[in-house]
Amino acid sequence: MRIRPFGVEIWMNEYETQCEWNLAETCVASLSVSELLDLAGASADELEQMRSLRLTYGAIEGTERLRAAIAALYDTQEARNVLVAHGAIGANALLYATLVEPGDRVISVQPTYQQHYSIPESYGADVRILRLRKENGFLPDLDELRQLATRGTKLIAINNPNNPTGALMDRAMLEAIAAIAREQDAWVLCDEVYRGLDQEGSGTTASMADLYERGISTGSMSKAFSLAGLRLGWIVGPRALLDAVSVHRDYNTISVGVLDDHLAALALEHADAVLARSRDITRTNLAILEAWMATQSALDWVKPRSGTTALLELKSDEPSRDFCVRLLEETGVMLTPGSVMEMEGWLRIGYANATHVLEAGLERMGAFMFAQISGGSRPSR
Repeated sequence: MRIRPFGVEIWMNEYETQCEWNLAETCVASLSVSELLDLAGASADELEQMRSLRLTYGAIEGTERLRAAIAALYDTQEARNVLVAHGAIGANALLYATLVEPGDRVISVQPTYQQHYSIPESYGADVRILRLRKENGFLPDLDELRQLATRGTKLIAINNPNNPTGALMDRAMLEAIAAIAREQDAWVLCDEVYRGLDQEGSGTTASMADLYERGISTGSMSKAFSLAGLRLGWIVGPRALLDAVSVHRDYNTISVGVLDDHLAALALEHADAVLARSRDITRTNLAILEAWMATQSALDWVKPRSGTTALLELKSDEPSRDFCVRLLEETGVMLTPGSVMEMEGWLRIGYANATHVLEAGLERMGAFMFAQISGGSRPSR
């Protein structure tokens, strides 16, 4: 099987350990184990329970405790509708392996996480791209989707909130997408790893698994829950689908780690506290980024409504990768070039790292941008 190199992951692998100020990070500032236990109000009994855990394979599909805690994040789901995976990246891969066959029409938005078009493409699917555009606020054009969703469409892949744009589809738009899919009896896979980080209101929008009988939602502990080190994600959907996914899962997963399962369950049982921390960081930091963007004549954007990332439009002809390499080498600040996400001319910035990291990185980057415009000397590390 041939598959395209994963642009974002190659970029991160190459440069992430070389930067001082990581503004390419997409997770909310990571929790330590101690911080998680404090947020959860963990007692001595909880700590003793962890000490006594046997490091076996554990529950194959995830413990009942964990799956119940995941189901509680949704409006209409039960533990039986949840299957645990190795991160959302593992959940998405399992779904494509289960659902997609050569010749199937798969529609994916773009930009999005590359899995959603490269994996089905590698299986020989007829992949059609629904381009997200700045003039539409990076929201999908539903008329274009209707034209793409011809007879025989197998799956529509969306990402809400969107990575890398921070665009947010509301319940009405999600229901409209479900209606389009229903006409073709197609699945809708919604990658929801940033769900819970909306800038307004309760912070959590509707989930596709709750809105459509063939809706599938994937999520993880990595982004909104600040626990990427657990490497734990999930699929939420109809039980018959999960049974089919389990056939593939037996070949590459078996189970997640016992400690991962335990800590994830603890975090999700206290999701309100964890997400309150995450929203405080993302809302504080986006305000800082917005104020900084107001001073930047060489950049433009559509302000994110959710998530942890934004796209910055580079008002020059310099290739985005060249810009990001120069920025990193001269200032220690790391962004992600749009070229690795099929978005040349744009830069992805992650604004949910620790606030002092964002502030220091933007200060360095601002001096770099000023030197670009004025032709003066650039900041050194």
